[in-house]
Amino acid sequence: MRLSRYFLPVLKENPSEAQIVSHRLMLRAGMIKQQSAGIYSWLPLGFKVLRKIENIVHEEQARAGHIAIQMPILQGADLWRESGRYDDYGQEMLRMQDRHGRDMLYTPTAEEMVTDIFRSHVSSYKDLPLTLYQIQWKFRDEIRPRFGVMRGREFYMKDGYNFDLTKEDALHAYNRHLVSYLRTYERMGLQAIPMRADSGPIGGDDTHEFLVLAETGESEVFYDSAVTDLSFGDRVIDYDSVEQCQAVLEEFTSKYARTDETHDEAAFHERVPEERRRVARGIEVGQIFYFGTKYSDAMGAEVQGPDGKKVPVHMGSHGIGVSRLLGAIIEASHDDKGIIWPEGVTPFHVGIVNLKQGDDEADAACESLYKAFEAAGLEPLYDDRTERAGGKFATMDLIGLPWRITVGPRGLKNGVVELTCRRTGTSEELPPEQAIAKVVEIYSHH
Repeated sequence: MRLSRYFLPVLKENPSEAQIVSHRLMLRAGMIKQQSAGIYSWLPLGFKVLRKIENIVHEEQARAGHIAIQMPILQGADLWRESGRYDDYGQEMLRMQDRHGRDMLYTPTAEEMVTDIFRSHVSSYKDLPLTLYQIQWKFRDEIRPRFGVMRGREFYMKDGYNFDLTKEDALHAYNRHLVSYLRTYERMGLQAIPMRADSGPIGGDDTHEFLVLAETGESEVFYDSAVTDLSFGDRVIDYDSVEQCQAVLEEFTSKYARTDETHDEAAFHERVPEERRRVARGIEVGQIFYFGTKYSDAMGAEVQGPDGKKVPVHMGSHGIGVSRLLGAIIEASHDDKGIIWPEGVTPFHVGIVNLKQGDDEADAACESLYKAFEAAGLEPLYDDRTERAGGKFATMDLIGLPWRITVGPRGLKNGVVELTCRRTGTSEELPPEQAIAKVVEIYSHH
């Protein structure tokens, strides 16, 4: 993409309404525009990152054997009355009526609807296990929406639902989701720590939430510093293996890590050596639940078991805040110049800065770089504007592309361009072919 043809409405000044880093930088980098309290339009740069995050979630869900569907944004209230949650959910639920006077609601979550789909089409244990998921816009009418996409009213979320014959099978689904989430977050350059949590209005006894450590996190976090040494890495997991999934769960949840809601001070001091006790802030980016037969009992979601008798299915649900993740990544990865995107989610793979637009040699070298990256399957962003070099560098730093190639007449006389790493700020002069090869090699691992 040539920047002269792109829609990137960057701001030079910090917006007064932005209270945290991610909100400020998303507005400044031209990624979003607020339409009303807690509701945003996603502009091209923000939309590209949102799609990158969404694609990673889809890929890891498919790897775990989960099946994508799409459910309506508006739901009828009758299903929620059937489950008993319509009156319990509270004022966060946006309720309305259609022209025929039927009670409707804007989806905050979809346990009822997916249970209705299941009971309409599945009647035998032979069709289990089954996990269905979607990535879709949700709405919760927060009393005080704030912090940009971190706590908005409209948000983009992956919500998945497993159906299993027994509690043991459902707990394997729970463990499988925990493993797939760990892989998902690491691919985005995040370390998300699973913590025992409170189930809230979803219900159920078993639940973990995933938190990313950040100074502006909403939750206070108490944890053993040893959890930050854990990494999923390149390990290969058979998602059908109960033993492998259980082993990963135990590895990543055996160390103490709790939010203030479930923190046990006595257990913290008993289980964690003093030198490893940490108190910080964290951002919730996902949560998994096992809630047994809560919804299947209420809504008659049964299957015929091996003995011919009807039994309610065991269920769980699993959410990832896709739009919220974008803000969390920025909170965890930025500096005073702007965003620092991890390679896995960057909107463009490399920025090309032409220091002397209009110079025949510089223009030709930039065009050659641009076409070479495209031929390699990467997306370059070529700053071909006639703006001064300082303004071009400021824009590149603000939008946070991991790698930048600077092209100017002086370097070209020596046969080199400058390759700069956004995260470290280090630069090296390389012949254009070597700079291309190095960037292509880096992204071959992402």
